[in-house]
Amino acid sequence: MIRFQLPVVPDPPPGGVLTTDDRPDEGHGNLEDLLAALAGYGKEGLVVAFSGGVDSAFLLWAAREAVNGDGRLVALTTISASMPAADLGDAQRYARALGVEHVCIESDELASADYARNDRERCYHCKADLFRLAGELARTREMRWIAYGYTASDHHDVRPGHRAALESGVAAPLSDHGFDKTRIRVFMRELGFDLADKPASPCLSSRIMTGIEIDEKRLRDVAAMESILRRGGVQVCRARICEGGGAHFFRIEVDPDEMDKVLRCRAELEREGSARGYLWVTLDLSGYRTGGGTT
Repeated sequence: MIRFQLPVVPDPPPGGVLTTDDRPDEGHGNLEDLLAALAGYGKEGLVVAFSGGVDSAFLLWAAREAVNGDGRLVALTTISASMPAADLGDAQRYARALGVEHVCIESDELASADYARNDRERCYHCKADLFRLAGELARTREMRWIAYGYTASDHHDVRPGHRAALESGVAAPLSDHGFDKTRIRVFMRELGFDLADKPASPCLSSRIMTGIEIDEKRLRDVAAMESILRRGGVQVCRARICEGGGAHFFRIEVDPDEMDKVLRCRAELEREGSARGYLWVTLDLSGYRTGGGTT
């Protein structure tokens, strides 16, 4: 039985040691195979694009385990106005707990007209910029490989960003070795990481309805509205900027079980939305759904 040394993390649960004997059933992610692939990347130098989310966090842990002093590894996080502030803190704490070198680079994605116009290729332009910056870091460090947290679950979604990864020669080890999002969270819980139960946290630009131009003010507006919701105890929320009748308004999406919390914040949300120049603040009775910014 092979055991992997766990990183030091705050308050790990009892028995939080994951072994290769605990790997999922056939057809799911094989930890041994993943670690073997990452060990090969590490020998030639590996940059992991690390967003602070669950998938890339698991990839970074696996890369750390695989390299284990016999190779080179660095985590890269790009920072921009579209990154939720909490995600940067999560990424920094996690990389520090792993003992992995963590490089943060400012991304000037809003300077790109292709990105700011916010059409259906926005994620392509975002990832293309990420991989450009990762490539520059890899060349500077004389590292051969770049990897990111694309998973087997992502095969079912429209992912323009993955096209950018393919064009840039970026590896997707989690996908290649059959790791889906559910199994990744299982591993992260067994490892004792707080990030295991972190809700999906896409960039703030995803809250702006396709076709509405992205700028720093609108991103700040989204962050302010979602901050009110989180202070009100809402766990998963999206404050989406929409357009209708020549005016912009907010459409709030939350789980139906949390709609009562939104209503308790109603007055504060209305004041904030109005002060920021929005005609209405509405609550979508259909509840939270992924991809709501495209409709």
